[in-house]
Amino acid sequence: MNKNLLISVILFITGAAFVMQDSDTTAVQDTAAVQERSEGPTSVSVIRVDGAIGPTSTQYIERSLRKSIENGDEALIIELDTPGGLLDSTQDIVQILLGTEHPTVVYVSPRGANAGSAGTFITLAAHIAAMAPATNIGAASPVTMGGGEMDTVAQQKIFNYSESFIESIAEQRDRNAEWAKSAVRDGASITSREALEINVIDLIADNLQDLLEQMDGMEVEGKILNTRDASTERIPQTLAEIFFSFLLRPEVMLILTLVAIYGIIGEVTNPGGIIPGVAGVIALILLLYGVAAMPINLAGFILIGLAIILFVAEAFTPTFGLLIASGTVAFFLGALMLFQDLPDEMQISMYWLIPATLLTAAFFAWIVTYGVKSLFNPVRTGLESTLGKTAEVTDTILPNQYGRVFFDGEYWTAESESVLNEGEICQIVEFKGLRAIVRPQNKEEAAASEEKTAS
Repeated sequence: MNKNLLISVILFITGAAFVMQDSDTTAVQDTAAVQERSEGPTSVSVIRVDGAIGPTSTQYIERSLRKSIENGDEALIIELDTPGGLLDSTQDIVQILLGTEHPTVVYVSPRGANAGSAGTFITLAAHIAAMAPATNIGAASPVTMGGGEMDTVAQQKIFNYSESFIESIAEQRDRNAEWAKSAVRDGASITSREALEINVIDLIADNLQDLLEQMDGMEVEGKILNTRDASTERIPQTLAEIFFSFLLRPEVMLILTLVAIYGIIGEVTNPGGIIPGVAGVIALILLLYGVAAMPINLAGFILIGLAIILFVAEAFTPTFGLLIASGTVAFFLGALMLFQDLPDEMQISMYWLIPATLLTAAFFAWIVTYGVKSLFNPVRTGLESTLGKTAEVTDTILPNQYGRVFFDGEYWTAESESVLNEGEICQIVEFKGLRAIVRPQNKEEAAASEEKTAS
């Protein structure tokens, strides 16, 4: 009995030892696998967003985020330097950043850069907010973001919405919500050092490599970042994004407006030119795309249309330049109002507006005026240009019988209801195919016609 018990104990201890050894082996293997995954090669994607925030900025960030996820990156880093931008585009970007579990980093850089207005919202919305030394963030008041004139009630609504919007962003990312509201309400702006002290941002980094080292080991959405030795891949803008970003600049849209006006009016006043008409239509299509993407003031378009009407009316009304002057004023005010709803940093400069206005006034005063008048001048080419002019009868013309006349170095078959003898002068009335219809003309009329032809 004791012997059997002893054997059972020995077997139990031996089995337990084997189980423990197998468990230890499995744990070591799992730990090695984890170490292998964490110590393997990692990568991050980097993009740069400069200038005013607009629709193309939204497309660029959204596309880059998808690509970063596809690459299996540790994070997407957005290097940001912006004075502000459109509120609609800012809302779209914030929704993208708040709606993704893929780690996102907004890094305000280089030194001297600014995350102003729209940039403040975007920076606060990232998982990790970082700034380079000597950079600034803030001044997110809706006056800067919305542009244009607002009455007291509308302005208060915009302020209230912007405050609640930025507060919700800050609370979502556990950042200083009170300062965020003051950035909207009071236009507060702070340095990177102050932003770090009051929990507006997470860290200050001298450069991109310093940023990667400081991010290493941070937890984002339950994931521990391994970025210290991560490789960086920059995602450039596509040709389409670069083109449309350039297209949506106010000065470019003003140039497109001028090209559309000049081209279409030029084609109307000089049919068959083709190039002006094609250029005008292409410019108009691109302009309509810009109008759909940007908050353009409709009153500005109406004033520009009125200016064109006044310019053209000058060609038919002897007002001695009064309509040209009125059209110039209407065009200037229209172009000024056209971009009124854009943020201050995106509004058109007077250095563009004044020359464009003067050029347009000169175009209509000197070119279009003569072009429109030429539509109502007598025909100077073709058979129609010979109507009413005189010809010499070379073969006698009898009623209901054909003869011949000589005109402009050519002989023409002619007919007349009256008798016309050889050598007489007749007047061309009309053409029926290649046959001229003529009538007799007395000497006084012939002399007057010859003088007119000579002149």
